[in-house]
Amino acid sequence: MASFIYLATGEGVVTLKSQDGRAWNAEHHGLKDWEVPKIAVSPSRPNVVFAGTRGDGVWVSEDAGQSWKKPCYGKRGPGKVRCVTIAPREPNTVYAGTEPIDIFVSRDGAKNWERIDSIWNIPYVASVVYPVSTVEPHVRDITIDPENPQTMYAALQVGYMVKSTDGGKSWKLLNKGLDADVHTIVVDPRDPKSLFIATGGHDYRQGTAPGRALYRSRDGGESWEPTAMDFPLEYSVPLAMNPKNPSVIYSALAKSQPGAWKKRPSGAESVVIRTKDGGKSWQKLNGRMSEINKDFAEAIAIDPSDPNRVYAALRGGEVYASADAGDNWDKIGVKVSSVSDMKCVSA
Repeated sequence: MASFIYLATGEGVVTLKSQDGRAWNAEHHGLKDWEVPKIAVSPSRPNVVFAGTRGDGVWVSEDAGQSWKKPCYGKRGPGKVRCVTIAPREPNTVYAGTEPIDIFVSRDGAKNWERIDSIWNIPYVASVVYPVSTVEPHVRDITIDPENPQTMYAALQVGYMVKSTDGGKSWKLLNKGLDADVHTIVVDPRDPKSLFIATGGHDYRQGTAPGRALYRSRDGGESWEPTAMDFPLEYSVPLAMNPKNPSVIYSALAKSQPGAWKKRPSGAESVVIRTKDGGKSWQKLNGRMSEINKDFAEAIAIDPSDPNRVYAALRGGEVYASADAGDNWDKIGVKVSSVSDMKCVSA
């Protein structure tokens, strides 16, 4: 069985392929003219990849990244895409979050899109301000409840989270007890009311948040508790949950935000971490990642056919692999341009 790694980068999507999970080759490089913040791959159709471009909507490959097309060309749809998500039980239903803040849904594999205007019924959304002049407020992540597709969560960059329980007809703002800068949301498939989020630590640095980078909710986002507080680091992006044992979760932490990394010789001062008990305790996993202290693992992915095989893609373009659930790491020998997302599938 072959394994594929899809890398979303500042210069398109790169497809890596391996027959044994050890030796990797770069098979394809598409959409080179576009920054691709996020990609989505259906587990049931590993050759079908949806890529959200920051400027030209959602593109689709049906041959593992060899060729790409824009199914909604000439029609209304998302433009500057910051995240793309496939509904867990409906492989043709795709959600796209954009910059500025908007959510779109397609029911036919990105051929036609509908704008979910109801998110603007929350007055707070119009007040969200992003503190970087070159970036507008945007939807950073969309996550669908694996049991009930009517329940969905959206992360608003420096704007907390919103939740819908009726498929996007109405929304509720979740802004109590968590950091405003929500980057990633994952749901425990065994208990969909159990959520984990990775944040940028904006409110921690302001002295107004109870935690640092990672939080957990046990009640569908109504209340939150900090986790990974043993680490004095407040910035995070990746959250990868073991598909066969959701108590095992991987993340990465860094000191302060990316703008500060470039200004100090020590860079991000980051670590890769893992919990085996659903967030009660976390362990550092930096072994043999020579660049990890200065760089940052922007994306972490788990091979669904062998969850002991874990991959960490650094923001600078290096990709590391672990064959023992993160205890030891080695470079895979393929480097790309700046990484923003990564998915691993088997076929």
